[in-house]
Amino acid sequence: MVIKVAAVGARGDAPTHDWRLVPAAVTVWSGAILGLLWGWWASALCGAVGCSVAVVLAWRVSRSGRHDHRRWLPAAGVLFLCGLLTAWPVGVRLYDAEHAELRGLARAGEKVTLSAVVVQRPRPVHVDGYAGRPGGARSVLVPVDAVTVTVGGERVAAQHRVLLIAPAVTWSDVLVGQHVTVRAELAPARPHEMTVAVGFVRGPPETERVAPWWQRISESVRAALRAACEVLSEEPAGLLPGLVVGDTSELSKRVEQEFLDAGLSHLTAVSGSNVAILCGAILLMARGLRCGPRSSAVSAAAALLGFVVLVGYEPSVLRAGVMGAVGLLALVLGRRGSALPALAAAVCVLGLYDPDMAVSMGFTLSVVATAGLVLLAPLWSRALERRGVPGGIADALAVPTVAFFATAPVIAGMVGEVSVVSIVANLAAAPVVAPITVLGTAAAALAPLWPGAAEIVVQVVGPAVSWLILVARHAASVPGAVIPWPSGWWGGVSAVFVIVLLWCGLRFRGVRLAVTLAVIGTTLFLVPTRVLAPVWPPNGWVLVACDVGQGDGLVLATGERDRAVVVDTGPDPAAFDRCLDRLGVNRIPLVVLTHLHADHVGGLSAVFDGRAVGGVAVGPGRTPEWAWRSVVDLTADRRIPLVRLTAGDRLVWRDLRIDVLAPSVGNAVVGGDTDGTAINNTSLVLRATTPAGRILLTGDVELSAQAELLAMGTDLRADVLKVPHHGSRYTLAAFLKAVSPRIAITSVGADNTYGHPSPQTHRVLHGLGTLVVRTDTSGDTAVVLHDDEPALVRRGPSMRRRLSRPARLARPPPMVGLWPWGRLDRRERRVSSNRHR
Repeated sequence: MVIKVAAVGARGDAPTHDWRLVPAAVTVWSGAILGLLWGWWASALCGAVGCSVAVVLAWRVSRSGRHDHRRWLPAAGVLFLCGLLTAWPVGVRLYDAEHAELRGLARAGEKVTLSAVVVQRPRPVHVDGYAGRPGGARSVLVPVDAVTVTVGGERVAAQHRVLLIAPAVTWSDVLVGQHVTVRAELAPARPHEMTVAVGFVRGPPETERVAPWWQRISESVRAALRAACEVLSEEPAGLLPGLVVGDTSELSKRVEQEFLDAGLSHLTAVSGSNVAILCGAILLMARGLRCGPRSSAVSAAAALLGFVVLVGYEPSVLRAGVMGAVGLLALVLGRRGSALPALAAAVCVLGLYDPDMAVSMGFTLSVVATAGLVLLAPLWSRALERRGVPGGIADALAVPTVAFFATAPVIAGMVGEVSVVSIVANLAAAPVVAPITVLGTAAAALAPLWPGAAEIVVQVVGPAVSWLILVARHAASVPGAVIPWPSGWWGGVSAVFVIVLLWCGLRFRGVRLAVTLAVIGTTLFLVPTRVLAPVWPPNGWVLVACDVGQGDGLVLATGERDRAVVVDTGPDPAAFDRCLDRLGVNRIPLVVLTHLHADHVGGLSAVFDGRAVGGVAVGPGRTPEWAWRSVVDLTADRRIPLVRLTAGDRLVWRDLRIDVLAPSVGNAVVGGDTDGTAINNTSLVLRATTPAGRILLTGDVELSAQAELLAMGTDLRADVLKVPHHGSRYTLAAFLKAVSPRIAITSVGADNTYGHPSPQTHRVLHGLGTLVVRTDTSGDTAVVLHDDEPALVRRGPSMRRRLSRPARLARPPPMVGLWPWGRLDRRERRVSSNRHR
């Protein structure tokens, strides 16, 4: 890597680092952090301490007679200057932000008119679909600098950062530097930030002044690159712009989550590696053209400036840009070993420019990772070489390992989880990162001028992008790939403690035994409980209710290996795809969509990913129109037949029979359904006969559909009930009594805002002696045949592999269920011996 070459020099030389700018960087960064966390006075205090240290350092150096000490005099001057700037104007800016008039207006919830300048590109907020609302990005976050604020006809000077939450339809196209006027309802912002208020916007922006010409050109380049990427399949087409220019607007939620779990999300957060590869390629081209150092540096600087504008002013991008500029300046001056001073200079410049960056996760990870690569990667690489590892392999091993251990405490503290597959995933991804960056940048440059040539370049780089997706998918699917960790300061400190303990175990023989015993003990505990013990799927399963969040995703076994019927697919393709992978389902003779609400059809695309699908069945409903059109398009693209089911239809496989109980012909919704109730009541109601007994699948039927089934005298008795509409309160007690289930499964999302499941509905079921489970607390839930009776196996919530075994429906009465971490939950119930005959 360019950073390593600058820091180490020729292979075999001892690494040398220039630490003189580090005290100034520490002063600025700590002043910004403490000023945001504790108040403006902490920033002023840090600045004063920095100035005092600079004076003492200058005095000591001037008294010293050693010539090599005098090189610290300029460093003392820089430290004194940064201390002054940290105390003022940074401290003054923090004071103004703390006492901004907008904070009072936000606490009062005032409606104001803002005249503002957009400072960052809109960031989409992705949400799962529910009912008639499709999933995706319906809102965007737009940071703006408010110039003036008008409240009740009175103008108030602002000059403060405001975060707008606006409709994606009308705000996705606003550009950085664009002056807009907008009507917003204010709310308090999060503490410890320079943002003083949040504004909720419902209407489109009114443009006062268009964005600068360079921003308009950058947007046209990004749009042209997205268009060129359409020659690839959907997932690579959405990923490539993110890898090249950080444009993740078309990135699928599934791929985004897999990159997070695999520890590869830094590849879509364009930063140091992209800048190093780009500048390195430009310098190599300049050397090939026999350009001198100055002209080469000027060419690389022009490319760097254009790249930063193209990508956007994200914290990690700005850090990489400043470092790159300092490195190019060092190249012109003929200086080596400039990586650490460049990093320190970047921290100083950006911390003084925008104190908010000090607490930005992207900026923090970028700085910490770069510091690790500069200071530790050369040492680790040389240590591996001394043990006989070839130089190239040693570098490849050292870089991702150092990056992982350097960033793990930050990620653990800020996110509350750690990816344990990150090192291996990054090793597998490393060979294709540079080709993707170089060729992708070339495609971006060609796209506006010569789209055909850009498409050819995109097709060339397409297999490398697909390789990254494959690596992320397999890494994320490893059991225990992501482990939960305490968040906050204590989480970060505990992660540092674990890393130091591991280092001491490798470094010192006396500690090695204790560390080895601790690792063995942890492994003996974690492996059985997270990897080996939770055998999934359990033997003899007939139904699995997948943990797909707020929605339904059900899988019925057909009695043949890797072959199952799917009933509804949940709102999230990634969640349902993982569930099918865990079950080992590769052949799906039929997908049944009970109705067309987003929380039942949103994951349909995942069913087709690497699986053979025989057909898709729907009921009479054709609304909402967007969902019906999506189903038609997905099936048509894959030439999969689309069939209609109505009451009286029967479907038979070896160990599975499905009878359609409702709705009857003619029950389709024509229009006028404002709250989704009519669509819910056209849900297909299915009775599945399995080796473990009858299972009633009810979709989202509500009061009128339930009453109609009761009035028709339909035989609703079943051993297992999929509770209607996620346990909604719109469930008839008479309907539940008619079913009289032994087991009731409520498919529901954790912390949902719809009040599901209703305590009233669950009380009725408990009163019937039913064992009630819910997917948000039990995770994937399987119904199995155990001792000729239906039983439950609960896998546990996502990211927590938990010990599981059948929760047997015993006769005599006691019910035994194995809950998370092996805690038994015993419930007494009265069940007559002939009740379910």
